[in-house]
Amino acid sequence: MSRILFFISLLMASIGALQAQELNCTVTLNTDQLAAAQKADLTYFNQLRGVISEFMNNRRWSTDQFAPNEKINCTLTINLIQSTAIGVFKGNAQLSVTRPVYGSNYQTTTLSFVDRNFDFSWLPSQPFFYRENQYSDDLTQSLAFYANVILAVDYDSFSRQGGNVYIQRAFQIVNVAQAVSDNGAWSAQDNSRRNRYWLIENLQNQQVTPFRDGFYAYHRLGLDAFASNPIQARKYTMDLLTSIRQITLQKPGAVLLNSFFDAKSDELLNIMAEGTRDERKRAFDMLSFLDPGKTENYRRLLN
Repeated sequence: MSRILFFISLLMASIGALQAQELNCTVTLNTDQLAAAQKADLTYFNQLRGVISEFMNNRRWSTDQFAPNEKINCTLTINLIQSTAIGVFKGNAQLSVTRPVYGSNYQTTTLSFVDRNFDFSWLPSQPFFYRENQYSDDLTQSLAFYANVILAVDYDSFSRQGGNVYIQRAFQIVNVAQAVSDNGAWSAQDNSRRNRYWLIENLQNQQVTPFRDGFYAYHRLGLDAFASNPIQARKYTMDLLTSIRQITLQKPGAVLLNSFFDAKSDELLNIMAEGTRDERKRAFDMLSFLDPGKTENYRRLLN
């Protein structure tokens, strides 16, 4: 009887997971930079990409029910740079998360983040084993971390601070990994402050709360209403930029804010390009101050 109950519980868990898949994550594994001998086993890399995709897309990450058209679209591109031993890799990864804009066919990018230390080891005999508050391996921890970050930014864009529970889960994943892993991606000591630790630190830092509030208003009250009320959309855009300026003075170089401009620079430009001359001038001044690397692009607002 106990074995029957065990298999029934497994079946119910599988059904629940299928009903609650939240992510539609496209996984790309780039081996171009590996030595020829290191990338010869195509079966291995196809299997690795497959298990990563299955882990992200077929696991239940929340208690909410998602219809197929409600899944969160995202891409994870993993670039393998070097293999130091069989199944051991050094690399980087880029995560991009999008969501639809109400009343349009437009998909807006909510997060664009580059992980410069996506180092891990994996062998085909190694199962993906993940439980909250337990460390298994760097690859599993990293994927679980990003799954929660994806949910956090998506929920934040639909409700004020709606991603709190996922931010706390991602932060706990970092804490668990810090105690075991020597991967600098989990460390507060990273001088660039652009790793996983600092991404989640920014998301839960009280100084950055105005950004998260503005992030919600920008998406839900601005972008989602842009077709019917572009003036309101420009107002919420400038409100968000004003909040980012205040945060930047307290936390210069915050990775969350840098990532925001990596994702949104063209979108911000297009929104403000339809404003009055005064609005465009104020937007240029603000954007060139906050995102100086793209000043020449923003200068189009002055035309």
